[in-house]
Amino acid sequence: MLRLNRRAVVIGAALAPFAARAQTLPGTVRIIVPYPPGGSVDAIARLIQPGLQQRLGTTVIIENRTGASGSIGTDMVAKARPDGSTWLFSFDNLVLNPFVLGKLPFDTEKDLQPVYLLGKAPYVVCTQASKPYRSLADVIAAAKERPGKFSYGTPGAGSLGHLAMTLLGKEAGVQFVHVPYRGAAPALNDALAGHVELFVGSIAIALPQIESKTVRALAQLGEKRAAALPDVPTAKESGFPKIAADAWWGFFAPAGTVDAMTERFRAAVDAAVQDPGLARQITEGQQVTLVGGGPDELRRFVHDQMGIWGPVARENGITSE
Repeated sequence: MLRLNRRAVVIGAALAPFAARAQTLPGTVRIIVPYPPGGSVDAIARLIQPGLQQRLGTTVIIENRTGASGSIGTDMVAKARPDGSTWLFSFDNLVLNPFVLGKLPFDTEKDLQPVYLLGKAPYVVCTQASKPYRSLADVIAAAKERPGKFSYGTPGAGSLGHLAMTLLGKEAGVQFVHVPYRGAAPALNDALAGHVELFVGSIAIALPQIESKTVRALAQLGEKRAAALPDVPTAKESGFPKIAADAWWGFFAPAGTVDAMTERFRAAVDAAVQDPGLARQITEGQQVTLVGGGPDELRRFVHDQMGIWGPVARENGITSE
């Protein structure tokens, strides 16, 4: 019995360096942001970077690799070595691209390893303050009176707002006219000018205009009401239970990254985000409701989102072109 215990000790000592290496990240790690500077993904990544670097004890670099609605940077991560040196920070376009961009050079569910679901924020439906609409019911009634002429602007073709409004139109039996823009800011500006009846986009960009009363929020498209808009009902509360469109942000690794590495990275991100000062910057500055979901929750969420929006894109011939 004594000999067996000594053997176990020897084996344990031999394996210890391997276990330690499995949890040790390289001296420099890159977080690939597949979108340009200035957007929410880039802004949140840069807010997290100092605290994450401190907790990991390694250099953390934010690298923007943009193009093709985020798929170029995502492909870079999907093809990277699973050695803990490369991570992806992305958002809702990730689950839409396989359907609106055509064939991608990677498989979203097979080639990316979910790590951490940071948080969510609802898309909102807004209108210029001088417009007569006060609710989603008013919008639907007006669209029925003007079939094929009631317009809404979004940050782009194939965006989550585009798909959500397409689904809403099907559920309500009305035909909205989609006007795609190159980003949320020009879409919101045209709604302010009255060139489109509605703006559909993330709460973060719409809230300043809502608070200044230059636009009116008619509905939130997320699962729950955002704390910043407690009096604005969700689409579900307005009679459309299938409509749930939340912007979301999450970290991924190349498939095959060892669990010990992803767990260390996840724990470090979570600890950084829980810092009260940083949490306030994310929740108030970007209007993100923190979730803090682990790999399993993010994996299920991605799978479910693809199951919801894939059919909407296919059945309605929606592409990002």
